[in-house]
Amino acid sequence: MQNFVFQNRTKIIFGKNTEYQIGAETAQYGKRALLHYGRGSIKKSGLYSRIVDSLKKEGIEVVELGGVVPNPRLSLVREGIELCRKEDIEIILAVGGGSVIDSAKAIAVGAKTDRDIWDYYTRKAEVEDALPVGTALTLPAAGSESSTGSVITNDENNHKSDCGSELLRPVFSILNPELTFTLPPFQTACGATDMLAHVMERYFTQEPDIELSDNMSEGVMRTIIRNAPIALAKPNDYASRAEIMWAGTIAHNDLLGRGRVEEWTSHFIEHELSGQYDVAHGAGLAVVFPAWMQYVYKTYLPRFVRFAIKVWNVDYHPGNPEKTALEGIQCLKNWLKSINMPINLNELGVPDNRYQLMADGAVRYGNIGHFKPLTSKDIVKIFQLME
Repeated sequence: MQNFVFQNRTKIIFGKNTEYQIGAETAQYGKRALLHYGRGSIKKSGLYSRIVDSLKKEGIEVVELGGVVPNPRLSLVREGIELCRKEDIEIILAVGGGSVIDSAKAIAVGAKTDRDIWDYYTRKAEVEDALPVGTALTLPAAGSESSTGSVITNDENNHKSDCGSELLRPVFSILNPELTFTLPPFQTACGATDMLAHVMERYFTQEPDIELSDNMSEGVMRTIIRNAPIALAKPNDYASRAEIMWAGTIAHNDLLGRGRVEEWTSHFIEHELSGQYDVAHGAGLAVVFPAWMQYVYKTYLPRFVRFAIKVWNVDYHPGNPEKTALEGIQCLKNWLKSINMPINLNELGVPDNRYQLMADGAVRYGNIGHFKPLTSKDIVKIFQLME
């Protein structure tokens, strides 16, 4: 196990009716808030009214910016930055899923600097200050409600990139599983896939002596695998929705990655895929991750054997560990199929004419991968395994 530092400032407020606390939590950070949200579903559900009422009871002035879309756009971020400056915003409230929260984080950074916000997503600058961000989560998936990261798509060149800093962790996050009851099945399945991928990006490592985080990671993965189908079959089942929501936060709040080398190759590859074709992130990961596994599993076979046995209950095949590992990968693909996720580019609706462009984009800052370092040539081969 490697040396590590773990800190997470995000206050999690979990459970039924917790959105009514957003006013009191926000008031601790200021009296002028930017309410940032998507394309109007929070108004249809009544959540918008409950949040605004809670804020007004605390004397908080609200400025609104809606319109966030999946794979959030740089152009809207820039609009939000100018709005924050003009209105002297003190805190940003992100009500929605990971896209809304990521957009809010980018605005929070841009509002406190004279630099162009895209510099922070292209490794030209490091975050030194940011407005506080609070969240009310409506789509468990990205884990952005308690993470250091933000991912934005530049709609001028389709370049999708990330930025990370401890300053980007939300100061508080409201997690009410009831707010996810009305999610469409596709979004529920994409969310479960995304959070499972977040655990796997940390789980697949060659770092020795990490028993505790291995066991925790396997427990979180099994929880997602068991509860996602229940939530899809029974959308109003509070117990399964609660398990999924909390699993999504734990999957990406950095706890599971401490003391080990993290991977993130599949995410880098998927960012190119969704940047070019604007596919849903979770659906893209459903296609990318099994292909990456198929390409790298021989690099350190014992890790894939453990994954098969501990996560999928595959029987060990004495004298044939490779068969055990491959059965684990197939179990993942079967589970993805069972929740109606795509497992190849054709099902994803993506043509095969941009492999080299996307591969080059994935390594624009250098070769990627720790489990198995990959070049642009390797990534093209992984894309070919997605056909």
